[in-house]
Amino acid sequence: MTKAEIQLVRALADKRGRAEHGLFIAEGEKLIGELRASHLRVRRIFALEGLFEGPETETVSPRDMERISQLKTPSNSLALVEIPRHRLDAEHLGNRLTLALDEVQNPGNLGTIIRLADWFGIGDIVCSEGSADCFNPKVVQATMGAILRVRIHYAPLTPLLAGAAARGVAVYGTFLDGEDIYSADLTPGGIIVMGNEGRGVTDAVARTVTRRLFIPPYPAGREGSESLNVAMATGIVCSEFRRRALS
Repeated sequence: MTKAEIQLVRALADKRGRAEHGLFIAEGEKLIGELRASHLRVRRIFALEGLFEGPETETVSPRDMERISQLKTPSNSLALVEIPRHRLDAEHLGNRLTLALDEVQNPGNLGTIIRLADWFGIGDIVCSEGSADCFNPKVVQATMGAILRVRIHYAPLTPLLAGAAARGVAVYGTFLDGEDIYSADLTPGGIIVMGNEGRGVTDAVARTVTRRLFIPPYPAGREGSESLNVAMATGIVCSEFRRRALS
């Protein structure tokens, strides 16, 4: 590998570098294989001998992979992929079940939520501008390929959700004073708001929520953990919405 190639890969570990070059990093034979078969454009692949073929592939040494890999245990391949641009259709937001993430800042949580959205057939996630970057290498790896199938948008949430609520779209959020999710009426469509890891949903976004939900502990009233991890809570909420849709 050339010095310039190594510098480019390292630059893409940073959000500013990704924005400047319009590229993100993906690692591992399985994920890169999925990327090549997807609608996304793989610009360059650096891989150990015999893994990939094609004009975009460059065979590199194990030493080079150690230098460029973003993982604790260096992978056998790394790809540079063009960042996709998805159009946010605000006028129809919430016609189908949609996730809105309010300041979710942990890359692992965001990656897991993207993976959950893919599992439960949710095609769009709208993130506040203060949320983690979905093309952070840690997020990309945590999605396990789901980032290829879920459209992630970044936008100011408050006006977006307020507009949806004004059109009659159900805007759900999870709060300690909310209605028990297992007995609440849930609509097939709508927007589910999930909040920050430590602070929950911000006050401005909370004012746009039209349906406040609560995930109860078991048994009811039992003292224990104060809250759930945001990714765990998202999985529970999405599962209940989909269960209702099937019943």
